[in-house]
Amino acid sequence: MSTNSNQNASVSRDKLVEDVKVLTKDVQDLLKATASVVTDKAAEARVRVEESLKVAQDKLSVVHENVRAKGQEAFAVTDGYVRDNPWNAVGIAAGIGFLLGIGFSAGAFLRRRDD
Repeated sequence: MSTNSNQNASVSRDKLVEDVKVLTKDVQDLLKATASVVTDKAAEARVRVEESLKVAQDKLSVVHENVRAKGQEAFAVTDGYVRDNPWNAVGIAAGIGFLLGIGFSAGAFLRRRDD
């Protein structure tokens, strides 16, 4: 169950990162396309957009590194626990497998009963 939510979070995070990359590229293209506009307001707006874009990229980079570090830390803690307590880990995995088996069996039974 937790794996599914982790996968969904990973997919959402990857989608967000990809969307920000696309947005960044689009803004950079827009800035290049409007470079020929030389009014003071256009130049001022371009500078503000470039600064905002840089800030957003920096923040995204920091968030990405924090998430990566927390993920590595969680992996290290879990790995350490499993290595220190292998039989407990086997017991937990067996219990989760047993509960999932009961859930799937009950679901299959209820589906057959409805037919």
